[in-house]
Amino acid sequence: MMQKELIRCGWCNSSELYKKYHDEEWGVPVYEDQKLFEFLLLETFQAGLSWITILNKRENFRKVFDNFDYKKIATYSEDKIQDLLQDSGIIRNKLKVYSAVSNAIAFMKIQDEFGSFSKYIWGFVDGKPIINNRKNLSEVQATTPLSDIISKDLKKRGFKFVGSTVVYAHMQATGMVDDHVADCWKRN
Repeated sequence: MMQKELIRCGWCNSSELYKKYHDEEWGVPVYEDQKLFEFLLLETFQAGLSWITILNKRENFRKVFDNFDYKKIATYSEDKIQDLLQDSGIIRNKLKVYSAVSNAIAFMKIQDEFGSFSKYIWGFVDGKPIINNRKNLSEVQATTPLSDIISKDLKKRGFKFVGSTVVYAHMQATGMVDDHVADCWKRN
């Protein structure tokens, strides 16, 4: 007997890694600061690139960025930054590498102010995911008025590479927004 193929959001069908990410992570609420920072770092490096490029390099990012430990990243020396810029296992964009350090510092400032980054970021949606009822992919936006607001606030707090598109992708990745389309098995 043949197993029925799951119906997924159309953007993830090009690779098994994409399908696994869609099935196990995308749209699942994340409240842990460490994981929220991981997605934030990855999303900032994704700016201007495809998400599959980042997923393919995710384990390399994990290794060279000390398992996404923002406390360590915030203290990276110039030598460490130069090592990262030579590492072909990640995206070697100078501005993005430097922003990882400054974003880690800004991340910890938010923790100091709000008790956790999770309290801060989830406060924008009253702690509960926004469930969008998208019929198909064409209805899924790249930005929303809310992602515009969060982007502006993050920038005001010193974050870099957090434009509205990056912020909305982060919201989707961490389950602040559920954009699974109507016929996706995750919606049902």
